[in-house]
Amino acid sequence: MLFKRLRNRIKKDIRVVFERDPAARSVIEVIFCYSGLHAIWLHRISHKLYLKGWVLLPRMISNFGRFVTGIEIHPGATIGEGLFIDHGTGIVIGETAELGKNVTLYQGVTLGGTGKEKGKRHPTIGNNVVVASGAKVLGSFTVGDHAKIGAGSVVLKPVPAYATVVGIPGRVVVMHGKRVGQPVYTEEMLAVMDEDADVKEMEDELDVDLDHDELPDPVKDALTQLSEKLTAMENRVQELEKELEEKNAKGL
Repeated sequence: MLFKRLRNRIKKDIRVVFERDPAARSVIEVIFCYSGLHAIWLHRISHKLYLKGWVLLPRMISNFGRFVTGIEIHPGATIGEGLFIDHGTGIVIGETAELGKNVTLYQGVTLGGTGKEKGKRHPTIGNNVVVASGAKVLGSFTVGDHAKIGAGSVVLKPVPAYATVVGIPGRVVVMHGKRVGQPVYTEEMLAVMDEDADVKEMEDELDVDLDHDELPDPVKDALTQLSEKLTAMENRVQELEKELEEKNAKGL
């Protein structure tokens, strides 16, 4: 029975790789060449021992995994089914981090803390979340289901479900696929996590949106708006100067 559960778990891990990485060609390749998969398997062993009260051996397994894969996952971290780590080098997952189902992490991601506080100090990542390359999610807060964190972002506050966050510090720029133009992390946004029935209905579904290459750029948008306003002001000044010249020419 135990062997059957283990075999099914490994088969699911391999299937997740094929679902989210078009570069995967064969089962043998996935088993022997995907460091993210190796890191997950080693973490499961260290986490089991950690829950039994062991300290040194789980940390040794974690350090071995970091040496072999370049991915550091603390034995205390809780990881749900369907995690996919693409490339993985430089990923750090802290002790009290919690990851839901079908999470996708790219290289250089940090799920860390912000100080020396005790207890829960690392983020809780919801289901079907994508965290792009180099993003840092720091602190004890929740990233809602189906959220996307843009590459290089630094997220320090809660993220509502179905939100897209970009920038330093992270700003919510898209909600449910629509651009937002209001302050980020408002109570109204966070309330979506409780009020939106669709989120709860889709919670356990495999619905991972990996498109994180064309995220909105709020800084660029602000500069574009400023440029348009300056152009409009310059045009108006030119009109006023022309009117003044015409009046002077008429001797008014």
